[in-house]
Amino acid sequence: MSVAPRLKTYLNLVKFEHTVFALPFAYAGMLLASMTQNGTGWPGLGVVIWVTVAMAAARTAAMGANRVIDRAIDARNPRTAGREVPAGKVRPAQAWALVGVSLAVMAFAAAQLNPLCLALLPLAVVFLIGYPYTKRYTWLCHAWLGVTDGAAAAGGYVAVTGHFAPTAWVLWAVVIFWMIGLDVIYGTLDRDFDVKNGIKSIPARFGIPRALKIAAASHALTFALLLLAGVVAGASGWYYLAAVAMGAILLYEHRIINPNDLGRVNVAFFDANMWLALTMLAGVIVDVTWRTLT
Repeated sequence: MSVAPRLKTYLNLVKFEHTVFALPFAYAGMLLASMTQNGTGWPGLGVVIWVTVAMAAARTAAMGANRVIDRAIDARNPRTAGREVPAGKVRPAQAWALVGVSLAVMAFAAAQLNPLCLALLPLAVVFLIGYPYTKRYTWLCHAWLGVTDGAAAAGGYVAVTGHFAPTAWVLWAVVIFWMIGLDVIYGTLDRDFDVKNGIKSIPARFGIPRALKIAAASHALTFALLLLAGVVAGASGWYYLAAVAMGAILLYEHRIINPNDLGRVNVAFFDANMWLALTMLAGVIVDVTWRTLT
């Protein structure tokens, strides 16, 4: 296989386009940290580059591990049987090699930022690699994913300041509950398969109607935490305008799906949440620019 098709295969393996979920929140944390510490929303090109590299490497490692660890489960599920590892397009050893390289790149990027980023690396690896195993033991697996992805927002903040602060914790909580809600929605697609195969999830444990209510409650809390993040960060009205827009996106997400019609779950999962993440980043960029200039 030539380079271009092979690269496409690996990008599909790790669903590289889904990086758009967590990366904007990492940037948002980075910009808000810079505003607090330096009085300007620009943390410097070096920080931006290494945060980007660390984030991309972390997500690649997590998704690569997820795919190879879950290959037997994916092979039994008609929805996922065509994924690269169970379909034989990528061998398990190749997927593990990708994970190893990605973790090495993440470690190098963390070392370029500050000592705390590097010190937290082992804990980050546990969460990145551990998610596929949680669904074998607990329906709280969605929370594990939320904590893992939420670390991106807090990590963006810590990358600038070298320490945690209230804004970092609140941003982490925002992403935790946002991810819980969207992962529960996505999990409704596999509810019947999960029940038959002993896979743990909120849809499998509580049924689809109650799972969607849990997802809606999680997203309601997400919106409240978005507002709290603005208060803690001393944001301007521009941030709150973006927060209202994000609340509208979350509302739309839940309006287009119901227990009797899951045909638009992928729209709710990917399209709506992509725009939510980008709206968050746009709102923070305008906010810190406004505060820097005024």
